[in-house]
Amino acid sequence: MLDLNSIKKAYERVSGVVHRTPFSYAPILSQMSGYEVYLKKENLQRTGAFKLRGAFNKIASLVESGNKGGVVAASAGNHAQGVAFSAKYFGLEATIVMPESTPLTKVLGVKEFGATVILHGGNYDEAYAYAVTFAKENNYNFVHPFTDEEVMSGQGTVAIEMFEEVEDLDAIVVPVGGGGLISGISVASKATHPQTKIIAVSAQGAPAMKNSFEAKRALDTLSVRTIADGIAVRDTSSITLEYILKNVDVFESVCEDEIASAILFLLERQKVLVEGAGAVGVAALIHGKIDLPKGSKVAIVLSGGNIDVTMLSLIIEKGLMKSARKMKLLVTLIDKPGALQSFTKILTDVGANIVQIGYDRTSTDLEFGDAHVTVALETKGVEHQVQIREKLKEGGFSFKEEH
Repeated sequence: MLDLNSIKKAYERVSGVVHRTPFSYAPILSQMSGYEVYLKKENLQRTGAFKLRGAFNKIASLVESGNKGGVVAASAGNHAQGVAFSAKYFGLEATIVMPESTPLTKVLGVKEFGATVILHGGNYDEAYAYAVTFAKENNYNFVHPFTDEEVMSGQGTVAIEMFEEVEDLDAIVVPVGGGGLISGISVASKATHPQTKIIAVSAQGAPAMKNSFEAKRALDTLSVRTIADGIAVRDTSSITLEYILKNVDVFESVCEDEIASAILFLLERQKVLVEGAGAVGVAALIHGKIDLPKGSKVAIVLSGGNIDVTMLSLIIEKGLMKSARKMKLLVTLIDKPGALQSFTKILTDVGANIVQIGYDRTSTDLEFGDAHVTVALETKGVEHQVQIREKLKEGGFSFKEEH
């Protein structure tokens, strides 16, 4: 069963293999929020996420019991890498079923540990159903990402490490998808520090567990859509829900824009790279969704850092636009010598840096003798962008902004 003893036993198993990740004071977040904020950086774990803890504990327990057959797992990436690493450590064969939409970086990460990857289904739940069937047909051991008590015990070791460094935590903020991480952390926390609040945070695009928490019964959803692919779970586990209902004090959710802004904030201000799932706790904090007495000691688990580079690039680009550090304009010019030079001179005079420019004189929506110029600019904030608009209007230029 999942209890403090099983978590302590898991801690003995994983110590020496799993990294004891940094649990660092975050001065900028602390100043912004009025809390004393600490970040548990599981994004720096050996496989880039906390999932290694539970996977290793489960497979270690199988080996200890004499079961040395192959293992199968279904995962969007982080659990997959944990299982693949652990199987390789013990010399076992591993087959991982991943949704077809899984980012390439996570697929390659699994293959690097020698596991066989099968891409199947449009989401985790479809991959899971196929993996269960595959395991039965081949007589392999299925390693569930969150409903297995050995897996949850492994995840609970995160709490042991945090309390060893900061004993008087007032709250722990934990990302929630399937609920394995928060089940382990909450059981360990309530057994040793019952006064510590457990705050769950999910993505609004994957609302099953939050809906179930509020209804106090398992509710599934028809689909999920979120950049936090590590917590994009469609159906609620009644097993983890039981622990969540017993131990979780508050359950919040964050939208896609809030997740993206937290990823960018952590990268730019904290020099920490996290994936969407790893950012939801900070997203809840910086967007005012955590309500605690000022000065409270708050731990936030950064659950993983395996973000797809393409997604990261998109988040950065949109973040720069929203923070008024970049703007895109479509300007209509008279197609004659010197017109483009006059336009760019205005930009030069106001200190706007051109990072991309295009010139089009053939579009069917143009009047004869006109040309479209598309330009992307580096800007210095809202006031700077206001100045650019005013100067272009004074110069007689017609333009539209792209958002």
